Parts: sequence; structure tokens; C-alpha cells
Amino acid sequence: MATKKNAFVTHPQETHWVGDGFRVHNFIPAIPGLSMQEMDPFILLDYNAKRMVAPSETPGGVDVHPHRGFETVTIAYEGEMEHHDSAKHGGVIRRGDVQWMTAASGILHKEYHAKEWAKKGGLFQMVQLWTNLPARDKMSAPKYQSIPNDTMGKHILPDHAGLVEVIAGEYQGTAGPARTHSPIALMNAKLNEGGRAEFSFPAHYNTALLVIQGHAVVNGTDLPTDNLLKFANEGETFTIEATAPETVVLVMSGEPLREPIAAYGPFVMNTKQEIMQAMDDYNRGAFGHLED
Repeated sequence: MATKKNAFVTHPQETHWVGDGFRVHNFIPAIPGLSMQEMDPFILLDYNAKRMVAPSETPGGVDVHPHRGFETVTIAYEGEMEHHDSAKHGGVIRRGDVQWMTAASGILHKEYHAKEWAKKGGLFQMVQLWTNLPARDKMSAPKYQSIPNDTMGKHILPDHAGLVEVIAGEYQGTAGPARTHSPIALMNAKLNEGGRAEFSFPAHYNTALLVIQGHAVVNGTDLPTDNLLKFANEGETFTIEATAPETVVLVMSGEPLREPIAAYGPFVMNTKQEIMQAMDDYNRGAFGHLED
């Protein structure tokens, strides 16, 4: 198999606040080369880089808001977050856990620092990905997958290199628990200094890496903490080598849906008419009810 070609590396851009709890860098779709079409099926990547949150009796977060047509995938690296939605799903995601919410035909939800965690405060670091749904599934029933860390696939690498934690997809025979609507791989390479992990994805899959912690070299390219590397759609294989202790790299790869994308705020559909319908349905209360 041929080695994947690195397209470019980008550092985080200016932060913005999502509600009053999440200070994020947006990679997808804000940065040139990382549009929804260019990263399909990944249509948003917000990254709350590691920061200290002061103790508070009033948890920061995002009040009730709607979604339709896609999935939100929240990965907790530090801190704790709570979620509640109009389909009566809810819970706390803790360090190492993942929350995979399929908004599909429409849902209201709210997300905020976990109440008990917020009282003490501490380090907070999260990734939220939006993954697009195929047109056939956009109006299916909402679903929710709670993925505690101990349910993830753990592939131990040889020579004390570390491990690959599989959230979705498969790594060398180790499968992740997440159920996806199209082929998607989502993994954390957790490497000791000098540790290496080799990956292979089809050339036409859209593939990128984000260094969550530490420092890595990927096919000869330096990748510092909080930097993202996008691969070109050439070749299949690449190697991540950690050049710092306790390096963590988020790996994402997915088969593009190659369907029209119509996006407006919290709605991602295939046509402008479907966006208008989503707005009408939301305004008439079709997404259910959820208290602030």
C-alpha cells in the first residue's frame, strides 16, 4: 500500500464561546481546506483546548437548542459534562468517555459542565464532532449512545509503544462500540515517547489527526499539541510516532457521503427546502419539549 500524502498542518485559530461554558477553536468548517464538503462526513470540529475552569455553583454550558440531520460526538479528555435531551436521554460523560447523539429527525438538548464537577472546577478539554447522516437516515428517530471508556476497544501496541483506543471502526482486528450510519473510524492513539502506531484507511476516505496532548511526527511531519493534520486523498497508510511522553492523537477517517449539503445553524440537510421545513417544524414544537 502507498503512504498517505500529508495535505497540510494547521494550528488553532481564534477561540469563540459556545454558550458560557465552552471556549472552542473551530477547525471544521472554518479553516480553508476543511470545509464540510472537503471533510465529509465530518461537518464540524470544535476543540475546547485544555484550560482551567474555576469552581462554580452555576455550571457553564449551552441552554436548550435544536438539531436535525446529523450526529454530535463529544469526546471528554478532561473534566465532566452533563447532557439532557427531549428524547429523555441524559447522563454525565467523564474523562475518557464519549457521547454519541443522533439528532436525525429532530431533537432538543442542552449540555453543560457536570454539576458536581463544576463545584470543584478543574481541567477541562473536549472535542465535539458533527458527523453527517446519509439522506436516507436524516429523518429517522433520534438515538443516543453512551460510550464509557471501559467499553471502547483497546489494542495494545508492541514494544511498550502504548495503545490505540477504538471508539468507532476497527484497528487491526479491535473494534469500537459506536454504531455508525456510514463507514467512520474514530480512535485515540495513546503513545509513550518513541512509540509508533501504523494506520491504514482507503485513499478516498477523508482523514485527519488532532494532537490532543504531547507531540508527534506523522510521515516525517512535525505535529505539535493542539495542531491538526489533514491528509490528501492519496495513499492509504501513515505512521504516528510520539516524540513526547503521554502523547494522545485523535484519528478520524470516514467515507464521504458525496451528497448535497445544506446547512443553517443547528440544521444540516440536503436542500434549502428541507432547512426551511426544519425551521418550521422546530417553531411549531415538533422537536419535543425540554426545560431550560
